[in-house]
Formats: sequence, structure tokens, C-alpha cells
Amino acid sequence: MLIVVVQVHVKPECIEAFREATIHNATNSVLESGIARFDVLEQADDPTRFVLVEVYRDDAAPAAHKETAHYARWRDTVAPMMASPRTSLKYRDLHLPV
Repeated sequence: MLIVVVQVHVKPECIEAFREATIHNATNSVLESGIARFDVLEQADDPTRFVLVEVYRDDAAPAAHKETAHYARWRDTVAPMMASPRTSLKYRDLHLPV
């Protein structure tokens, strides 16, 4: 599994529009065969800050995700809403026993 954690800071006047666009993207993303999970988190004490946690089944899935219409729509819709460029970090699941 590949986990991508995306941090987003949006303009205050764009919070609701960002929420809507991102929830639409996440709802469609979890239907992709390469995506195991897609979480949208809003910071409790600052509603302009969001974290997206994207869990991919393999290394090829992020590229496939970026080819979808819903991702392109999200990317183009939210670009002008950003207070600063979004950042991301990639992680590997270590498959630790529960």
C-alpha cells in the first residue's frame, strides 16, 4: 500500500466550495479499483486547513487516479482556492500486526 498525505490551506472565503469539490472527488475516488481509502479531514481549530489521506493499493494507482475526470475537475476547481500551494508526502504501510 502507498499512502499519500496531502496538506491543503484554502482561502477563508473558499472553505465551503473546497469542501464540496473535495467531497465530490473523494466520493468518486473510492470507486476506483486502485484506491482502498480516501479520507478528507478538516482541522478542528482552523477550517481553512485540510488533510487528504489517499490510500492506494499499488504504486501505479496514483497515476491512474490523476487520469480520471473527477480528479481533473477537482484540480481545476480548487486551484484558485488555495491560500498556498498544497504539499504531499508519501508513506508505506508496514503491515504491522494488530
